[in-house]
Amino acid sequence: MDWGTELWDQYDIIEKHTQSGLELVEKYVKFVKERTEIEQSYAKQLRNLSKKYNQKRSNKDEPDCRLSSYQSFVDILNEMNDYAGQRELIAENMIMSICIDLTKYLQELKQERKTYLLEAKKAQQSLESTYKQLDSSKKRFEREWREAERTAQYAEKTDQDINATKADVEKAKQQAHMRARVAEDCKNDYAAQLQKYNKEQSQFYFNDMPLIFNKLQDLDERRIRKLGHGYILFSDTEKNVMPIIGKCLEGITKAGTNVNEKNDTMVIIEQNKSGFERPGDVEFEDYSQGINRASSDSSLGTPKGPMDLLGKNKSKNFWLFKRSKLSSTSTLTPFSTPPAPSPLNGAPSPKFGRDPLSYCLKEINKTVKPRISSFRTLRRSPTVTEDFGHLPPEQRRKRLQQKLEEISKELQKEADQSEALGKMKDVYEKNPQMGDPASLATQISQTSQNIERLRGELNKYETWLSEAGVRGDTLRYRAHSFNNNGAHEVLSPDGAHSDESTPDPSQAIYAEFDDDFEDEEPVAPIGKCTAMYNFPGVAVMILTFTSV
Repeated sequence: MDWGTELWDQYDIIEKHTQSGLELVEKYVKFVKERTEIEQSYAKQLRNLSKKYNQKRSNKDEPDCRLSSYQSFVDILNEMNDYAGQRELIAENMIMSICIDLTKYLQELKQERKTYLLEAKKAQQSLESTYKQLDSSKKRFEREWREAERTAQYAEKTDQDINATKADVEKAKQQAHMRARVAEDCKNDYAAQLQKYNKEQSQFYFNDMPLIFNKLQDLDERRIRKLGHGYILFSDTEKNVMPIIGKCLEGITKAGTNVNEKNDTMVIIEQNKSGFERPGDVEFEDYSQGINRASSDSSLGTPKGPMDLLGKNKSKNFWLFKRSKLSSTSTLTPFSTPPAPSPLNGAPSPKFGRDPLSYCLKEINKTVKPRISSFRTLRRSPTVTEDFGHLPPEQRRKRLQQKLEEISKELQKEADQSEALGKMKDVYEKNPQMGDPASLATQISQTSQNIERLRGELNKYETWLSEAGVRGDTLRYRAHSFNNNGAHEVLSPDGAHSDESTPDPSQAIYAEFDDDFEDEEPVAPIGKCTAMYNFPGVAVMILTFTSV
């Protein structure tokens, strides 16, 4: 079944249907374009999302970088970025294989359809022209035949008229005969035009238009077939990338299974283990026997209790003068042994109120204001040193070991470069045409200097590492305190007394400021302090200051 046979009289329907089919192709192309825009927008948002959270956690020096949960999250972000790339690939393939291809094919169909419609229009115009000629010859024949009948009747009437002359009769007969001959010619012309029109009409309806209709049918079927293929591509384009998308999703699943809570716990321990010993028991100090307060294992060298373990006292310095290492000699007179309480001293001055330490700080601030603006400078964090002495023992050993590995790599690199330069110099010396050996002297000298420098650094860090490994808990975070007898105590991190618990009497408290202020020329003492009372508890003193 074809359109030429079954729809021979449905030209308008066929024209409308083919136009509607082309519009459907255009509509589908527009739909696919909007779908690709959605895919591209979706991919862009996914990329921005991955980039956003990668930037927030991109610092590889963060302690969390070694945690499996952190690494898995980074893997998920990377997989999502790859997933976004596959969505972009879907959009690109749809544009290339569907939108561009169908748009090009649609233009060809439109041009082809236009050609067929023009052929149909020409055939129809030709048939209409023939019909007009037929109609014209028909009307002429009709007119001439009536005129011939009228002249024939007039000739017969003239012949029967007794008053008409012979000349009038002959003239009327000749006129009738001429009109009859003209009418006969018109009749023959009409017959010829009719035959011609019938032939063209038969050609139009049985050959020309069916052929054009069949061509339009073939065009429409090819359009439908191409459109159906476009529908399939719409699905296949996404199916082709599904294996890679599946791998991305598998990677996310794998990232989830790679999370190891036990391993993360061990990493946290390794990164934050200080190496300090737990504080010992607090000794009983019997003041009823008149014995001065003895040194205790609960000094600030180690955590003293749950509050320290919870980190609630990190911002508080219990010792008035605290430093990270023992200072040099002082220019002031050291503490003298405070006198025992006596009736002469009487009760504590009401100036102290309920917080004697605050009162002392205020008095110090008033007395030494030109020298010390406030005690906030005494609370600064430990200075970062090259030997990592500001870190706990365990972390110091790790940092030193890491530094040694970095220096060893640099040293090996420089050694390889030096060896390569030496070989190149030998080649130049044997074959001067390949290069001047003297041109390598600067590089060889620079490399040798770098090697010596790195070896020096390597020995220095090896010494520090050996010291840290032998001494175990090195004397860092030293806390200085003063007992009731004015003795200067130095506590190790584990709370035990160090060998420096009895320092040189020439040392003075103001030597404690050496680490907190810039180096300046020695100046005259600005005052001295004396402990007046014994107080129970930890690190509580009342000081009186007298201006000099």
